[in-house]
Amino acid sequence: ASPPREQRYPAAGTENAELSLWLVDVTGDQFGRRREIGWDHDQFPYLTSVHVGRDAGSDPIIAVLSRDQRHQQVIRIHPDSGDAHMIGEHHDDAWIDVIPGAPRLDPRGRLIDVGRDAQTDTDRLFIDGDPVSPIGFQVRSVGDLATDGLIVDGSSDPIEEIPVLVDDAGWHPLIESGIAAARRAGNLVVLSTATPATSTQPPGTSTMIGALSVNAAAGATPAITPIARLHSFCETPIATPQVHLSRSGPDALPTAVLWPTGHVRGSRKLPVLLAPYGGPHARRVVDSRLAFATDQWWADQGFCVVIADGRGTPGRGPAWERAVLDDLATGVLHDQIAALDAVLAAHPDDTDAHRVGIHGWSFGGYLAALAVLRRPDRIHAAVAGAPVTEWRLYDTAYTERYLGDPAINTAAYDGCSLLTDAAALTRPLLLVHGLADDNVVVAHTLQLSSALLAAGRSHSVLPLSGVTHMTPQEVIAENLLLAQRDFLLSHLSR
Repeated sequence: ASPPREQRYPAAGTENAELSLWLVDVTGDQFGRRREIGWDHDQFPYLTSVHVGRDAGSDPIIAVLSRDQRHQQVIRIHPDSGDAHMIGEHHDDAWIDVIPGAPRLDPRGRLIDVGRDAQTDTDRLFIDGDPVSPIGFQVRSVGDLATDGLIVDGSSDPIEEIPVLVDDAGWHPLIESGIAAARRAGNLVVLSTATPATSTQPPGTSTMIGALSVNAAAGATPAITPIARLHSFCETPIATPQVHLSRSGPDALPTAVLWPTGHVRGSRKLPVLLAPYGGPHARRVVDSRLAFATDQWWADQGFCVVIADGRGTPGRGPAWERAVLDDLATGVLHDQIAALDAVLAAHPDDTDAHRVGIHGWSFGGYLAALAVLRRPDRIHAAVAGAPVTEWRLYDTAYTERYLGDPAINTAAYDGCSLLTDAAALTRPLLLVHGLADDNVVVAHTLQLSSALLAAGRSHSVLPLSGVTHMTPQEVIAENLLLAQRDFLLSHLSR
């Protein structure tokens, strides 16, 4: 009896939300004073970062992007008048990445920014326009700033995340390898390190509080003196991941393989389950044991689980990420098949090439449906959770970054759509979607299901009432795992 409720959603090619930015005094005699900050909204509709300095007198810095995300302006705001003037400008023929923590001013008034160095294929840290990070180290974020230095995160290896202290004396990684995060306030540092993926230690994180000593004048490497360690009281996962990391295929794809607990090599051939995300700006293969807890549960259900990060995923340089420009389907699927081939070749006595399934969520759901539709010769069953099936239905900023304007780049959208592939379905496919999903709206699954029915192709749909994009409800999440398992095992049995 309730009327439908409108949901504001900027689909690709449609109008974006209108926005405004205001500078508000929260202290002093001018408490409550408001000044609107203006820029050319028509040319630069995206406001990607706002940084207000903590020090008195420091000027706010904002960054704005053009609709095609190939032109960025860095703008400095005068705190008294609200007047804006451009202090930096960037162009990229594909797109400009939005880097957390940048651009901004440090306490010394220097412009801290991260940009693409095309000659070295590196996302580098720049201070006042000069590159200061090593070639090959991909900077992914800028953290805390201090007068005597700043912290950045990134790595030279796509499976790692290394916090680095940058000061006048140089470049100082806070760990040698692995996954870690660091926060700094004055000379106090909190360093959290993940258990390595291949470790035999229980999965989790180790957190250390330390005192940082910096002697830039002497050119010495900063030292951290431990003060205390924070103990983790997280519940131990019911599955203890046993992860095998490798580089697969001619493109050396970062790949993780997990076997059932206690599996004896050569004792039996297992069905293979691909478990990718595979989309831009996200990695699944990282050097953290806890990241694979759910994958170990899947392996313990009787699968050889394979996770691979293909083109478009971060950590291997801008060119690798931009390999998905105008095509989110062909290369991404190719890399999953390449990783599968590498695992089958390396473990012929433990894997069954005739029983291969795939499951994923969001972009991973799109990839799962894509695989079973376009490579039924290699993929024999799929579970697609909250999949994007028609990119014209997804949002402006994400979709147009890779595929452009749907009114202009029609071929790219047609080539990535799953709706036109519906008649090609010959393998079992389960579509799962939350009916309250406000990210990948349920229309994606409904339209694909409609196209499959129109083509006379049998498939299954599992609607999740009241569930949004990531299924946070514990009971639903647990039973959803069991439903997916039963579907895949029933179709991948001998």
